Amino acid sequence: MVWLRRSIEANRNNPLSRFWLADALTRIGELNEAKATAQAALALDPIFTIRRLRATAPSNNPAFLAGRALFYRGLRLAAVPEG
Repeated sequence: MVWLRRSIEANRNNPLSRFWLADALTRIGELNEAKATAQAALALDPIFTIRRLRATAPSNNPAFLAGRALFYRGLRLAAVPEG
């Protein structure tokens, strides 16, 4: 999570780093902080949805898709809109 926080500090206008951090925070049980981080990301990209992210999956490799599924789960727990 240190690198995700550094990424946010380096470019505060990049919402994707914040979404990744929100996912990481859900994995360690920090749901309130994850939701706040996701809301900050949504403020930068208000039309972001899990559905739109899913549509951009650059691979159909099963291992890649399994990892993405975990990311979607974390985003749902952080209250990111499904779309």
